Amino acid sequence: MVSVVMQDDYYCDQTHLPPEVRPQQNYDHPQAFEWSLLVQHIQALRNGEAIEMPEYDFTLHNRSNRTIPVKPAPVIVIEGLFALYDSDLCDMMSLKIYVDTASDIRFIRRMQRDITERGRSVESVVSQYLETVRPMHKQFIEPTKRNADIIIPHGANGPAVDMITTKVASVIDQLKRP
Repeated sequence: MVSVVMQDDYYCDQTHLPPEVRPQQNYDHPQAFEWSLLVQHIQALRNGEAIEMPEYDFTLHNRSNRTIPVKPAPVIVIEGLFALYDSDLCDMMSLKIYVDTASDIRFIRRMQRDITERGRSVESVVSQYLETVRPMHKQFIEPTKRNADIIIPHGANGPAVDMITTKVASVIDQLKRP
């Protein structure tokens, strides 16, 4: 009943760049994403069409050759830091949620994920955070709060999740009515 689209899988294809140059790109800037494909895929899902979502390989800093099939559903979740950045995407959303998490918590989560899942060193994570992640968050992500219908403070919490669940159930009920 829910389709999930991961925005990170829509990083631009980097095949044209040598592998040693790819890690130097700014992946925390809006231009790092292929917005047109993401918008096209969300529109297709809204129209009841299945999509083949690209799969991004963070160890290669490039899309893999595989895709992820996503079937249409009454609820489409777009997950990603820039989910509320693009006006075309926002125009297609029934409910826009911004999860506001403290910067130290965001940094710790990133550090743990990048070391464990992406094989990165502590030094590379810290360097990237200071050079691109933190300034891009302040410039591009933080301002998208104004596009949100709901801002969840301190990350996901029980009452906020209950409220969102109730709202999503209400939207689904409305879709079922003739």
